[in-house]
Amino acid sequence: MLYTPTLISILEVLLVTVPVLLTVAFVTVAERKTMASMQRRLGPNVVGYYGLLQAFADALKLLLKEYVSPTQANLVLFFLGPIITLIFSLLGYAVIPYGPGLAIWDFNLGILYMLAVSSLATYGILLAGWSANSKYAFLGSLRSTAQLISYELILSSAILLVILLTGSLNLTVNIEAQRSIWFIVPLFPVFVIFFIGSVAETNRAPFDLAEAESELVSGFMTEHAAVIFVFFFLAEYASIVLMCILTTILFLGGYLLNFSLLVHILQEIDYDRSIMNSLEFLSSPLIEGMISGLTLGLKSCVMVFVFIWVRASFPRIRFDQLMSFSWTILLPVVIAFIVILPCIMYSFDIIPSNITLF
Repeated sequence: MLYTPTLISILEVLLVTVPVLLTVAFVTVAERKTMASMQRRLGPNVVGYYGLLQAFADALKLLLKEYVSPTQANLVLFFLGPIITLIFSLLGYAVIPYGPGLAIWDFNLGILYMLAVSSLATYGILLAGWSANSKYAFLGSLRSTAQLISYELILSSAILLVILLTGSLNLTVNIEAQRSIWFIVPLFPVFVIFFIGSVAETNRAPFDLAEAESELVSGFMTEHAAVIFVFFFLAEYASIVLMCILTTILFLGGYLLNFSLLVHILQEIDYDRSIMNSLEFLSSPLIEGMISGLTLGLKSCVMVFVFIWVRASFPRIRFDQLMSFSWTILLPVVIAFIVILPCIMYSFDIIPSNITLF
């Protein structure tokens, strides 16, 4: 009996981590198929039906490859860097509410926790690049660290504007505050800035200067191979999915899908009784909880598609342009919104009072 809470905690972690890793696997396949379609190619279509098992074939190939490490590398930090990056990219899923009350840890400082965890992943990249004792890897890690620190400020400032509307750092509170209107409507420019920061934060094209193949071979991952390279690969796509879920939670209503409002509207117009009965069944607590998770997943899939769309559409920019865009364009615009939004809220007397710190 003493081990029951521990076993339940392990099961909860597995119930979240295993689907996340499977999602990461299929996101890689979805990216390759989507980009192939945009570029008039077929993409992977041999391994499994419609190429669905291509990710597992790639993983098996990398796991079976012989591992070669640089002789002059600091082996402890060389192995520790990818592990740190993967762990901290997965820790963010602990506070994600997948439905009403469906979270491993419904933390009142959930947003602050996610910002802290995503920032710590930078240390893994820096350690991996420095410990390899390679110029290309070291330059890639320096670029990545400078890029992540710069755009972390943009992300945290954009999130601050959402917190001003809700008065809480709890992710569930931020979702429930959007029952009347999604925050993408009043904060659409902030949503665009947050999305640009998310693309840069995850080292995705056109902001993948840390892995620029034309300049740095493969950036901070140049000397990594086989299993240890898989950690970086999983960490990158896990971060992409996490940022898409966070964008959905902050701006697209998260898991919200209001069935009761739809039933009420159909009752008012005296719609077909059989359809109304099915909708009333869907609004039961158990079914609504299941559909809430599907709603969050569907919205996140749309954001993942936009990430892929951006990669397939825009050319890579220079590193100095990337940093200049952050400090001279995005940051002044975000600061202007930070000044003007509280003024508007104070003028209309709509400042929230449910500020929870602990």
